[in-house]
Amino acid sequence: MPHSAATERIRHIEKICNHTFRDRDLVTAAITHPSAVEHLPVSASYERLEFLGDSILGAIVATDLFERFGEMDEGELTRLKISLVSGKTLSMVSEQLGIGECIVFGESEKGTGARGLHSALENVYESVVGALYLDGGYDVTHEFVSRTLGPHMSPELAERPENPKSRLQEITQRELRCAPEYKLEGEEGPAHSPTFTSVVLVEGRRMGRGQGSSKKLAESAAAADAIKRLAEEGVNCS
Repeated sequence: MPHSAATERIRHIEKICNHTFRDRDLVTAAITHPSAVEHLPVSASYERLEFLGDSILGAIVATDLFERFGEMDEGELTRLKISLVSGKTLSMVSEQLGIGECIVFGESEKGTGARGLHSALENVYESVVGALYLDGGYDVTHEFVSRTLGPHMSPELAERPENPKSRLQEITQRELRCAPEYKLEGEEGPAHSPTFTSVVLVEGRRMGRGQGSSKKLAESAAAADAIKRLAEEGVNCS
């Protein structure tokens, strides 16, 4: 990418974040899709920052919800948190912020269209959270999350979720006091149109398996399979 274009993307994301990054390599990685750096170290794309950002985001949202909704019980807080950090919400917020204009894609990903962009918007939101945390600390990160996700913290989101992954997490936390664990089992097909296979473990047992055109869709299918099997074993999945 030309230097001027890269600089413009960084300035744009800094404006969105209300933060000037000291480490430009960090923010560059945060907005770079893996397809754009296929032969470079994993740190060149947003994948590692996405991993960190996911945990930081969850902690910030959980804390804010705990302080803001003192009348909610554990189940309601869990459902609200799940809805706020879901791919649907994060991709919507990212699009509204203009993050999509900042993402650097490789040629192999450009043919995926809306599906690829939806997934990238969610991932880059999380990677930006990770980059902000490393570069600016907790307070800067908290300001960004509160400003961008805060307006969506509605009690209505605490209603029973329809998303299989959200439902499975609620069921396992409520009935088994544990969280489901997802693992990628395989990836087949060409880079521009892959098929992923994921499994989900509950209490260490393989409980569901699913396939999809993205990792998240495969996990969603695995979660739906797990809910069905848990119900067959007599677990309350209502």
